Amino acid sequence: MNILVINVGSTSTRLALFKNLDCSFEENVPYQGSEPLVQQLQNRKEGVTEVLNRRNVNIQELNIIVSRGGLMKPLPAGIYEINEKMCEDVLSGRYGVHPSGLGPPIALEFAKTLGIKAITVDPPSSDEFQELARISGIPEIERRSALHMLSQKAAVRLAAEKIGIRYEDGDFIVAHLGGGITIGAHLGGKVVDGTDGLSEGALTPERAGALPTLDLVDLCHKMDAEKLRKRLVGAGGLCAYLGVKDAKEVESRIINGDRKAKLVYEAMAYQISKEVGSMATVLGGKVNAIVLTGALSNSKMLVEWIKERVKFIAPVLIVPENEMLALAQGAFRVLRGEVVPKKYE
Repeated sequence: MNILVINVGSTSTRLALFKNLDCSFEENVPYQGSEPLVQQLQNRKEGVTEVLNRRNVNIQELNIIVSRGGLMKPLPAGIYEINEKMCEDVLSGRYGVHPSGLGPPIALEFAKTLGIKAITVDPPSSDEFQELARISGIPEIERRSALHMLSQKAAVRLAAEKIGIRYEDGDFIVAHLGGGITIGAHLGGKVVDGTDGLSEGALTPERAGALPTLDLVDLCHKMDAEKLRKRLVGAGGLCAYLGVKDAKEVESRIINGDRKAKLVYEAMAYQISKEVGSMATVLGGKVNAIVLTGALSNSKMLVEWIKERVKFIAPVLIVPENEMLALAQGAFRVLRGEVVPKKYE
């Protein structure tokens, strides 16, 4: 069974072809444009077509196409068949704007031509929050589910398998550590609470995370809205303090005796650990494992700092991130008839 995987990001489109769950190839298609999503669509699709032609992929042999999801209507996590309504929502920006929203329309266009299904797995706007988690501090703002759902769900399923239980039968805390950082409380197979990857939680390589609210109000009077938004998401965190987003560069500075770099990098681990502890209270202290995934879970320095602070809660497991495989696994379950895709409406 042949599975085409599409994962659109801000600076590239990742493509992979799987035969069952064996990857035949994976390739990044760089993209430098910054136009509105709809204007990027044709160029992005042409990039996909170029790779398929160059790789001599016979698209008539594809059995299913799976795309990373975009920002769409908040619905429970799972596998959804891509339809026109979903594409309309992700391209309109009705629920937020993110380049990943280009994946579903590209997948659907290919699928319609071939007469096969196009699906998405655990889209980023998936919402399984319990009602208690939605309350903020003022009625005008409701907390929402906005975390690395695909990455977290894929990692925790592997972790559950490692310790010999079903994901749905355990309680886990999952930390996705990358350019964005999100911490989720997984209770019986659902993410009942978690940090917003853009506006809550720990500082990240490029995001400010949670901030003192009244001080932030004061800052609003000193910067225009767009400049402040970029400062918070894109030029915050390690970038704001140290001028770099690359964790390897920060670690190199630490090894060479840079005390400020050590302070800020360790502060990131400290804040991540606090959020893990917070999610432990959501689960009533009953935690089967703490799962670390994402690119920064490869940082031994960062991981050791986190482990030292949270290991009293539960065993800490490191699960390498592989979004392309996670998407292919979802498609494979559909092809084998184990899952019937949900309807997006």
